[in-house]
Amino acid sequence: MSGGGTAVRMAVLAVLWGSTFLWIKLALEGFSPAVVTVVRCGLGAAVLLGLAVAARQRLPRGGTTWGRVTVAALLCNAVPFALFAVGERTVDSGVAGVVNPTTPLWSLVIGLATGTERGARPGRLAGLLVGFAGTVLIFAPWTKSGLLSWGALALLGAAVSYAVAFAYMGRKLVGSGTEPLALSAAQLVAATGLSALALPFGSGAPHVTVAAVVAVVVLGVFGTGVTFHLNYRLIATEGATTAATVGYLLPVVSVVLGAVVLHEEIGPRVVAGMVVVLAGVALSRHQPKRVPVKNPALCVKET
Repeated sequence: MSGGGTAVRMAVLAVLWGSTFLWIKLALEGFSPAVVTVVRCGLGAAVLLGLAVAARQRLPRGGTTWGRVTVAALLCNAVPFALFAVGERTVDSGVAGVVNPTTPLWSLVIGLATGTERGARPGRLAGLLVGFAGTVLIFAPWTKSGLLSWGALALLGAAVSYAVAFAYMGRKLVGSGTEPLALSAAQLVAATGLSALALPFGSGAPHVTVAAVVAVVVLGVFGTGVTFHLNYRLIATEGATTAATVGYLLPVVSVVLGAVVLHEEIGPRVVAGMVVVLAGVALSRHQPKRVPVKNPALCVKET
């Protein structure tokens, strides 16, 4: 693919993925976090199932693989999708998009804690400290105007859940023999079932509006199904490193859309924190040695 074509695909992917925080915020105007999560997973699963059938990729067979897919679906889809929806009830969509890129930092922490990340270079450790310093700067718990709240903790919990999912999938699903697209579809099918278990605990009756319906449909079809397919295609054609660079654009997209569409006020402290987090992520990702490329399934995430 030409450089121009790659740039266009990366831009489209960044806009689609970065806009998910906007669509979550709009969907919450009519639905509970539980409903948003279930519909998002269900519509995304429908898209990926259709693409898998068109590509003649078969869903995994066997209880062991499905059991692992279900665990991955819980950690990589059901839990973080729900936590982002819960968090955005009280936190701006732009801030949610800025917190999202902290996932690689948590992944490095988990790797150091479990011993899978051995001999981490000083530069990567410095990136870890810088990234978390940026996160603290964003929430500013020492000020009355700080953003630290239960909603903010939910957003951080979502980022941690993604990181745990990466570690699990790297050990249990890579090399399973199932094509990535079919594996992604199966994962979202499982996530839909898991998310549905939370529906009885949803708070209040929905106040359905046209805007909320459009938002949740766009979130599921484009922000989940189509986006993950484009990410898979980008990894397949250009490599994981190129696909990972999209992650640096997501917070910019989420902040801009939140400000323009929802009139959210993003102060200089949050912007500075975003820059510091992204700098820390860049440092923590620096790896001169060869890094194994994970299976580009649903949880291959650029952040």
